[in-house]
Amino acid sequence: MARCPVVNLLRFGNRVARSGFLRPLHAAAGCSSTEPRTGFKPDRVAVVTKTTRYEFELQRYRYAGLSEEDLTQLLAMKGSSYSGLLERHNIHTSNVEHIVQSLQSAGMEVRVVRRGEYDDEVVRWADAIVSAGGDGTMLLVASKVLNKDKPVVGVNTDPERSEGHLCLPVRYTRAFPEALERLCRGEFRWLWRQRLRLHLEGTGINPTPVDLHEQQLSLEQHNWAHRISTVEQQQSTPHRTGKPIRTVPQRNRFWFRRPGSGSNCPSLCPVPGAGALHPAYSKPSLLPVPARPDPTRPAGRTSVQNSQLTLFHHRAQLKVFTPRLFLHRASYYEISVDGGPWEKQKSSGLSVCTGTGSKAWSFNINKLAEQSVEEVLRIGMSQAGVDLPLSREFVGKVTDDYNASLVFAPDEPRLFYSVREPISNRVFSSSRQRGFASRVCVRSRCWDACMVVDGGTSFEFNDGAIATVTVSEEDRLRTVLLDQ
Repeated sequence: MARCPVVNLLRFGNRVARSGFLRPLHAAAGCSSTEPRTGFKPDRVAVVTKTTRYEFELQRYRYAGLSEEDLTQLLAMKGSSYSGLLERHNIHTSNVEHIVQSLQSAGMEVRVVRRGEYDDEVVRWADAIVSAGGDGTMLLVASKVLNKDKPVVGVNTDPERSEGHLCLPVRYTRAFPEALERLCRGEFRWLWRQRLRLHLEGTGINPTPVDLHEQQLSLEQHNWAHRISTVEQQQSTPHRTGKPIRTVPQRNRFWFRRPGSGSNCPSLCPVPGAGALHPAYSKPSLLPVPARPDPTRPAGRTSVQNSQLTLFHHRAQLKVFTPRLFLHRASYYEISVDGGPWEKQKSSGLSVCTGTGSKAWSFNINKLAEQSVEEVLRIGMSQAGVDLPLSREFVGKVTDDYNASLVFAPDEPRLFYSVREPISNRVFSSSRQRGFASRVCVRSRCWDACMVVDGGTSFEFNDGAIATVTVSEEDRLRTVLLDQ
């Protein structure tokens, strides 16, 4: 995901496969899980399929009215092979058919759902949900699952091109009937993945989310649709006076633009009642949580609960991230950790993740290279006047031990925050650049910021908006662990 100039607020772990260091989560050591008392055999199963690159390109250029021959030539100009994309699409389709046939042979009622058709009604209908794709599809599936007792199982439908950290071991892609048999016999463990709960309040919030996947398909049409939906919502939402809120043109309202477009693209935003709060928008991200009133908050305030690794609403499985619209601008915000004092910071953004996300983007933000560790050790030796065996093996061991300390189990009830590239001078500081916490609060001081949840959903997060990120046992996502 390209770095957006927003506040990089939370990162639950959307970029799950960015490093060769990462191991599949189903093989992660140190995470606790529970043995099922009996076998698990759902009556109704929804199979949610990913959008392949082949399907994506077809949808993307359908807006331009291109023929299949035109698409082939256009892909060739970009260095992509039409036949190669079609081959990967057919592999995915074949594996999906294999999953569906296996479920039906086991006596289960199956409903195959595409990405755009996946909604709350599908979640209510199913006793269990199978994500047929990769980690991104798994995050999408989890984002709508509000019931922590509803199992979600990920199956990697293209193991050669997708790591699938959140999915079953890759051998079960073709041996899916064996996986079903083990589920029915109870030969597996439940893994309750923690999710982030995101509470939004204050001014500077637009509760209308932006689906970044849909935005990729048609940037210009998406921006226009975003403007229309925002205006319609504002015009239909009564203010304290009972009258619709007026709207006026304003510059740089939307942070997604076609490359090369001017910076004066007009958009609409509410003017009267600057202190009024937007209506709540509640929806889960990898691990979602239903919206509930918060007894610790004054009446009249609204919340967005989230989640990832879902993200998020919001619950997020992996991360929440708040960047600036323009990457060259620093994110300006205030942060409070575990109820501590507020600290003003400028940085490239703030990332917050669960244990699931700690193996993803969060890990890559904070990991050290052997070169850096060796240089620090040499400085320490000269300062302390001691000798250390700075062999390649020794430096590698120290590096691995440090990097391993950045990863924690997916079911641990805590979060990990990272301040990206903080600015330190006589005005701004960062007392702690990273650390574990149970609660992180962030107040935006930006004018063109957004909050990205699990890499798939974006919310406006401008001056006056306050985000509180916590973890709760009731927000956990129920997933399956199967041994190799």
